Amino acid sequence: MKNFVVKTIANAGALAVAVWVLDKITLTGDSTGKKVGTLLLVALVFGLVNVVVKPLVKLLTLPLFILTLGLFTLVVNALMLLLTSWVADKLDLSFHVDGFWTAVLGGLIISIVSWALHLVLPDGD
Repeated sequence: MKNFVVKTIANAGALAVAVWVLDKITLTGDSTGKKVGTLLLVALVFGLVNVVVKPLVKLLTLPLFILTLGLFTLVVNALMLLLTSWVADKLDLSFHVDGFWTAVLGGLIISIVSWALHLVLPDGD
């Protein structure tokens, strides 16, 4: 359970950095508390998308991963971020990613920040 909480906090931090850096990734709210709550819920959705959908997409696109020597990971990460934005919209969360190339940059930022946060934060495993 501790590992789940740590990963969710790391995802929320990485998403916050992407929202801060990129103008076309938006998170709206009346107050800071609502923004933090929305960010945590979006981080949960992002984590679920990465656990449930991402392995299936990676399996189905395995030839592209091999052909591009792993660079197709950027496209898959962008698609997962766009899917998270779509699910957040359906759940009436105020998080939106505007466009594929924004999602590619956002996915890259989220991957780097999440990796760095996982190095710093304690892990339950």
